[in-house]
Amino acid sequence: MGEPAVSWQAILSTDPVAIAIPVFVLSIIIELVAVRMGWRGDYDWRDTGTSLAMGLGNTISGALLAGSVTGLALWLWQHRLFDIPVAWWSFALCFLVDDLAYYWIHRAGHRIRWAWAAHVIHHSSQHYNLSTALRQTWTGLFGLTFIIKLPLFFIGFPLELVAFCGGLNLIYQFWIHTEVIGKMPRWFEAVMNTPSHHRVHHGTNPRYLDRNYAGVFIVWDKLFGTFEAERADEPPRYGIIRNLGTFNPLWVAVHEWVGIARDVARARSLKTALVAAFGPPGALSGETADALRAQWQAETAPPASPPPAAVPAE
Repeated sequence: MGEPAVSWQAILSTDPVAIAIPVFVLSIIIELVAVRMGWRGDYDWRDTGTSLAMGLGNTISGALLAGSVTGLALWLWQHRLFDIPVAWWSFALCFLVDDLAYYWIHRAGHRIRWAWAAHVIHHSSQHYNLSTALRQTWTGLFGLTFIIKLPLFFIGFPLELVAFCGGLNLIYQFWIHTEVIGKMPRWFEAVMNTPSHHRVHHGTNPRYLDRNYAGVFIVWDKLFGTFEAERADEPPRYGIIRNLGTFNPLWVAVHEWVGIARDVARARSLKTALVAAFGPPGALSGETADALRAQWQAETAPPASPPPAAVPAE
């Protein structure tokens, strides 16, 4: 007998993120107490307040703007290639494919300045704790990276299934924003994204820049060459290359968009304007992640050994 459709409908009609919010709040309180008792980590009430404000704004903006994306997704699903039913196997497949899409969305959010303007908010804290997970963008729709997920609907995954899997992905990522947890068991670190892996992602150390984009499965980074392990002798420094120096949520939300507008207005050619908007972050100043990493590698490379002295002929 097949699985009862009503059970899946009941499950997919729920919002897993909304259900998880009390757990988020309780976890933050527990982590805060642990840090105050001497566990590794750091909290600043001003920074945490900004993160909570960003999370609230993200919820409001998402509710206001989600309709346009839903409409486009529904249109694509109506022209779908396959009729994918809702079942345990399609749920597992959707969760896997959705996480792969997230990897590329996240990678684009770091490599394209237009998308970075929406994503940089999440990296703007110089602290790393569970409240940082709630520091989310107010302008995610304008970053346009949602386009990467649209093929899932064209393939035939139902909208409610994709939304549910995306919610679970978001919930998973909450717990990896902490310094309280060190390394997980080796087998877990090999496959899954962990606090250790994600601390690297939030690090501004040249070694760590633009690494570990994974949502749930770290295997994507290992497969596509963007993995970097956390080193005990090099703790991550958190924030962005040029930290904001303010806890004003409005400026946190829009500062990079303002920067793009200024750089485009100053551009003296169409090429420069396009680089300012759609090139890698830091392209105009020469401070891209690749450039900073290359400079660091050149400065830390061991000196070349002198060539052996020539032996005189007898």
